[in-house]
Amino acid sequence: MSHTVTVGLDGSRESLAAVDWAAEEALRRAVPLRLLHAWCGDGDPRTLLVDPVVARGWGERMLGVAERRLRRRHPALDVETEWSSNDAVEELCAAGDTAELLVLGSRGLSGLAGFLAGSVSLAVLARIRRPVVLVRPHNHRAPKADELAGAVDPEAEVVIGLDVSRPADEVLAFGFAAADRYGCGLRVLHAWAVPTICGPDMGGALPLLTTEVAQDARRALDEALAPWTDKYPDVPVVRECHQGRPAQDLAEASRDARLLVVGRRNRPGRIGPHIGAVTHAVIHHSLAPVAVVPHD
Repeated sequence: MSHTVTVGLDGSRESLAAVDWAAEEALRRAVPLRLLHAWCGDGDPRTLLVDPVVARGWGERMLGVAERRLRRRHPALDVETEWSSNDAVEELCAAGDTAELLVLGSRGLSGLAGFLAGSVSLAVLARIRRPVVLVRPHNHRAPKADELAGAVDPEAEVVIGLDVSRPADEVLAFGFAAADRYGCGLRVLHAWAVPTICGPDMGGALPLLTTEVAQDARRALDEALAPWTDKYPDVPVVRECHQGRPAQDLAEASRDARLLVVGRRNRPGRIGPHIGAVTHAVIHHSLAPVAVVPHD
């Protein structure tokens, strides 16, 4: 793994927002920022009439403009650029697998092209083995100078969506490290449901079972967090463990979040790799940038 933050750039508003977010993240991590543009006309009817030489010239000019803009805004930032004629998904996966972090722009539900949730981003998310952050223009907030300098922003927080039945250390490690780096609080959310075998015919036993499920979930959450609260004693942690719907609750929590962190299990589906229903819903509806962290 190389110590860089890599961002996919296609010239859209979404990818430019991703570049800004990635630049700030690279500064906080004290690593270089790599701008990557991949263009491949093979098999795409929209690009059959585009001369490859013209496409490369356009891509390199776009990278140059973005690089100069970043150097003006962040003189201390080490910026690298790369143009590739390979398939965008293949190139982004290869670049992301060797970087500390891959950042992509996303249009969520409304997009039609580019690195958006629903096309390139979903394909990358399903295959990559390193964390990916999706950023939309409306959910990118430029930090204040004192925040980049390490000052605490008491109004911001990192939110982790955690399944306590299968807690992933990779997800917790990413979320705690982010909160520590930002100097902000951490909110860990677990939403649980009463087992589906329970029905109205259970009568008075249902409240008792609900209480037991809630206690077990809270105990499991505390156990999962214990090693990480010991490792990051200066990160304030809020635990939320309640009956609900994970995707809906995380989308609501994203309203006040600086970053939303969710996991993706490394397992193939019947028709290839997939990202899971909750993660899929979150990346479409989150109002904050979303970090998707693969784990076994």
